[in-house]
Amino acid sequence: MKVDEEKAGVKKLDPTSYKRRQPEQDFPSIHIGFPVPSYSQRKSDSKGHLSGLQKVQWSLKPGKPQQELAGPGIRASSQGGAVDFTKRTRSPAAEQLQDILGEEDEAPNPTLFTEMDTLQHDGDQMEWKESARWIKFEEKVEEGGERWSKPHVSTLSLHSLFELRTCLQTGTVLLDLDSCSLPQIIDDVIEKQIEDGLLRPELRERVSYVLLRKHRHQTKKPIHRSLADIGKSVSTTNRSSARSSSAGPTLHRSTEDLRIRQSTSYGHLCHAQSRSMNDISHTPNTDQRKNKFMKKIPKDSEASNVLVGEVDFLDQPFIAFVRLVQSAMLGGVTEVPVPTRFLFILLGPSGRAKSYNEIGRAIATLMVDDLFSDVAYKARNREDLIAGIDEFLDEVIVLPPGEWDPNIRIEPPKKVPSADKRKSVFSLAEPGQMNGSVGGGGASAGGGGSGGGAGGSGAGGVGSGDEAEMPAMHEIGEELIWTGRFFGGLCLDVKRKLPWFPSDFYDGFHLQSISAVLFIYLGCITNAITFGGLLGDATDNYQGVMESFLGTAMAGSLFCLFSGQPLIILSSTGPILIFEKLLFDFSKANGLDYMEFRLWIGLHSAIQCLILVATDASFIIKYITRFTEEGFSTLISFIFIYDAIKKMIGAFKYYPINTDFKPDFITTYKCECVAPDTVNTTTVNASAPLAPNTNTSLYTPLNLTALDWSLLSKKECLSYGGRLLGSSCQFVPDLALMSFILFFGTYSMTLTLKKFKFSRYFPTKVRTLVADFSIVFSILLFCGIDACFGLQTPKLHVPSVIKPTRPDRGWFVAPFGKNPWWVYPASILPALLVTILIFMDQQITAVIVNRKENKLRKAAGYHLDLFWVGILMALCSFTGLPWYVAATVISIAHIDSLKMETETSAPGEQPQFLGVREQRVTGVMVFILTGISVFLAPILKYIPMPVLYGVFLYMGVASLNGIQFWERCKLFLMPAKHQPDHAFLRHVPLRRIHLFTLVQILCLALLWILKSTMAAIIFPVMILGLIIVRRLLDLIFSQHDLAWIDNILPEKDKKETDKKKKRRKEVHETAEKEVAMPQFLPPSVVKIPMEGIPSDPQNGIHCVARKRSSSWSYSL
Repeated sequence: MKVDEEKAGVKKLDPTSYKRRQPEQDFPSIHIGFPVPSYSQRKSDSKGHLSGLQKVQWSLKPGKPQQELAGPGIRASSQGGAVDFTKRTRSPAAEQLQDILGEEDEAPNPTLFTEMDTLQHDGDQMEWKESARWIKFEEKVEEGGERWSKPHVSTLSLHSLFELRTCLQTGTVLLDLDSCSLPQIIDDVIEKQIEDGLLRPELRERVSYVLLRKHRHQTKKPIHRSLADIGKSVSTTNRSSARSSSAGPTLHRSTEDLRIRQSTSYGHLCHAQSRSMNDISHTPNTDQRKNKFMKKIPKDSEASNVLVGEVDFLDQPFIAFVRLVQSAMLGGVTEVPVPTRFLFILLGPSGRAKSYNEIGRAIATLMVDDLFSDVAYKARNREDLIAGIDEFLDEVIVLPPGEWDPNIRIEPPKKVPSADKRKSVFSLAEPGQMNGSVGGGGASAGGGGSGGGAGGSGAGGVGSGDEAEMPAMHEIGEELIWTGRFFGGLCLDVKRKLPWFPSDFYDGFHLQSISAVLFIYLGCITNAITFGGLLGDATDNYQGVMESFLGTAMAGSLFCLFSGQPLIILSSTGPILIFEKLLFDFSKANGLDYMEFRLWIGLHSAIQCLILVATDASFIIKYITRFTEEGFSTLISFIFIYDAIKKMIGAFKYYPINTDFKPDFITTYKCECVAPDTVNTTTVNASAPLAPNTNTSLYTPLNLTALDWSLLSKKECLSYGGRLLGSSCQFVPDLALMSFILFFGTYSMTLTLKKFKFSRYFPTKVRTLVADFSIVFSILLFCGIDACFGLQTPKLHVPSVIKPTRPDRGWFVAPFGKNPWWVYPASILPALLVTILIFMDQQITAVIVNRKENKLRKAAGYHLDLFWVGILMALCSFTGLPWYVAATVISIAHIDSLKMETETSAPGEQPQFLGVREQRVTGVMVFILTGISVFLAPILKYIPMPVLYGVFLYMGVASLNGIQFWERCKLFLMPAKHQPDHAFLRHVPLRRIHLFTLVQILCLALLWILKSTMAAIIFPVMILGLIIVRRLLDLIFSQHDLAWIDNILPEKDKKETDKKKKRRKEVHETAEKEVAMPQFLPPSVVKIPMEGIPSDPQNGIHCVARKRSSSWSYSL
């Protein structure tokens, strides 16, 4: 039975036949893969389905009437052919790779930079020219030859992967070659080829000559450089034409000439130098050192070089894959000074350059694949490399040729699946689950749902039904575990935070911290002035702007120094302001001393906070899921947005636009100064000139009866007691519109500069610097614009003297003497409301700050935070300063300003979020600056208030980013076909998502109504009500739906885990029973009757049993 190679769908790499390996000389062979029905049983610890494609290797010998062919995943036991179900769930390639890669805790392998050079011919002259490079995505030299292409996803032909597989099967594979120079590597490869009979000895010199030609890299720059390159050093890689012409004669030198030049050092010595023309050096040359591309390559990376080309003296391909024992610098072979670890060589007969180039691109793409690169580092033999390619083929996606133009370059995705997920499903790979399709039970799909649990992207297909991959559960750290010991949680918090205490200070010394300090400082002083003014109005100046400044400085700095989470920013809040107003009105109506009554409420509240800390009461925070977090944080964000817009509208009311202005009536607009009815005859209380164009000073006694009042300015008129008379005296032109320009301009400019990091203009460092200091740049710009116009816009007013706002109070509040004795115990009841308010505000903000999406390394400290809030509560009560609690929006802004990303990223790769710069320096500096702002009043008075309102608006809008509730609200306005590819949309019906969102909207509206009325004092109780509402949602929504759009409550997590364990145990027991029962041959066993087929030893099917290898293969 003759099997033709072309019918098998695989072309040979070369028109001539390869030399057959010894075991295959008698019979042609072909490997066949076909789909096999799988059993319904699952492995007891399975994560998904059985593989949909079982690889079966045939081994038939003529003369046998019938041969049973069993899949590699099935083996017969000694008990009458029972089937091992555990073994058959793994594909052969995955099983072998699991054995190759070994333990997961091994040190990661270096990142590979891959460069592909192609052989260029110019008559008799040859050179290797760089044609493409990879770190993660492909960049190729454009046809013009003067620039690199944009990074793009490599699109490979399936045929090139099959040909590459054949190359590694038939070519030379040298693993752990002990060589450290290019000539020595070439000699070892050629010697191995001759020994294996793959290369004729007389071609040794010619092959060596070709492989040692000069390498020319794509580092030539055009004369007209872009503005983005201005400031960079002029690279010496700008080669002149003289270099090209001088290189010409050297191409005719023979390798024998080079051997003579290196006779003293040539051989199998590690100091043997490269014989390549103009590149005879171990050390990097000047071109390599000055290559700016080196910044894109991670530290300690290694290189893999791919050399492909065609020559006319070979009749079959020269193929070699080399891995060095240790990476070595090979002179100018690589464009950057990175040591080479791998080398792939493909030289073939003329006429198939395109095919060779595609094979080179295939191996280069494989080398930068995270999983295959690990296989390449740990491979023990040729079969391990083949298994790596087979696993790659299992995961590869084929695009129909009629539906996709291969010339279109695919942009790199913003998020790519990690190799860890591919490793995690080795035993249960499902090649059929591609493109995030939800097979069976709904595999986790790619795409980013915003936020945590519901936004994770998934890997390929997984199991069906209840075994499907689910989003991350509602994980609560060890900080919220109830210890059952007195102050047990607090002690554990101190133990967890103490080792990090020194690093909390030296980690803050970074340029990014300066931007964060300035940003948060401006937000804090604006907040302090705003709430200080409101407190002054509500308490008859018992607490005012000065108390707000000093309290913010003292409480904030102590909290940032000693708390469990120093990224949290303390501030006054709206509910506390309302409570203070109600308390003052109650005290005034009942004849009680407000400050003393407030002191006892603060002391009782502080004691109650300490009781909560002692009993580990913070553990109830684990019942706060995404539903409560998003409702609370969205409410606070809306408050910031609402207040900013409200203050801006207030400016329009104070300085209204003259909408009734008519040019025809301009003659009626006038304003003049009129002398008062009784005028003093003399004055000395003035320093300005009497009138314009006069030099007479008012310091000298003057007779005002002779003064012409109509010539005085508005300020002078009012200072002398005059009256302004006219229809336009109160009109200030352009002030309202100017305030709006400053307000909206600050907001929009900050938003634009924040996004500037992801633009294409200027180098990366410049974009990062602009984004980090976006707030500062915006404030400086619009303060300058305001100063240029010189309009009297409302400015920031800061007290310049440290003294109480109210003259009849001091800096210490006496606890006794002004109120009846019954007030002291009775204050426990209002203190309970304050405690609930502080507890919920503080701990919900802490949960939002400590959420896993922020990737915080250092442990949280919920109990330690509440402990210090209680201590500060008592301290502020004794000094008559406002009470402080965690400010949600400012804390989120603090985290956003300290986010870290990878400094080095491959071309086309999105910077990876690394976490937050956790330290105490920024918080401490912010509150110290707030305290000394009293002495900075002469500078701060130039900042217009509309600019700070714009900062407030930005903080409110920016804190909405990443909130899944906000993303779901936007779905109401989008047709289904235009909705983004969020993960929760793939797993939860849209109507259920809308229902859940409507419930959140109703709860948020109720909270807003309560906040806006005198009932705001029960606001903290309503936050507890959100937790109750969330528990009731379990009656309406399934746990599957809640897992994607919210989080599963802790006790539900435990119940679901127990159910899964029980189901797995039942499935495993059922499988064992079925194995013990007699049954028919499994569908993976195929019987082929051979009696009626004439046996011809020369024409038969012969299968080569390659260890654990799979997929299509051929050899003739």
